[in-house]
Amino acid sequence: MSPEIFEPNYIAVEGVIGVGKTTFAQMLAQRIEADLVNEEVFENPFLVDYYKNRARYALSCQLYFLISRFQQQQQLMVRDLFAQRIVADYLFAKDAIFASVALSERELTLYNKIAPALSRDIPRPDLVIYLQAGTQTLLSRIRKRGFSFEKAIDSDYIEMLNKAYDYFFFHYSDTPLLVVKTDEIDFVNTPEHFDDLIEQIHKPISGKKYYVPAGDLARK
Repeated sequence: MSPEIFEPNYIAVEGVIGVGKTTFAQMLAQRIEADLVNEEVFENPFLVDYYKNRARYALSCQLYFLISRFQQQQQLMVRDLFAQRIVADYLFAKDAIFASVALSERELTLYNKIAPALSRDIPRPDLVIYLQAGTQTLLSRIRKRGFSFEKAIDSDYIEMLNKAYDYFFFHYSDTPLLVVKTDEIDFVNTPEHFDDLIEQIHKPISGKKYYVPAGDLARK
């Protein structure tokens, strides 16, 4: 008897800045012939200023992202998620992670009055993939891609985000969740690593699954 194959129609890919979620989402969408929904990051007019002065521009930056993500999710609701496969490079619910890290207490109070009203009718993915990596791995990947506005990002900020993401997904239970440790793999330049992740996605997941790929280091 052949093993059961999981074919999720709507997959959301998540992870801290620099982990490679957008690249992986693009590759995944191409492999499974799905439509790709990219988070509108560079369109945020407050993003560059936020990295220069996080305290001053946090609320403006956060509210722009919240509304932008909400508008994208509204567009998804009018599409037939059963006839059309979709891969998104973000999960709407993760907006609260950045809010908790970036906003002051008063700003967070305002955010928490707005966000719940927008999230009521957001479509839920069939599967969420959380790409996880250590802080030094993330910093190395951020430096390698060389976005000018990310030069001000320091290890303390990434460490804080990393802990907030881990906490969020440790308690996440809204949809099936695949947590993948990515420190020892390169799914962009090593086809075997990417194929291995695709294989894991097609295995039925009930609740939460943690997966640590072997990578090349373990194969030697």
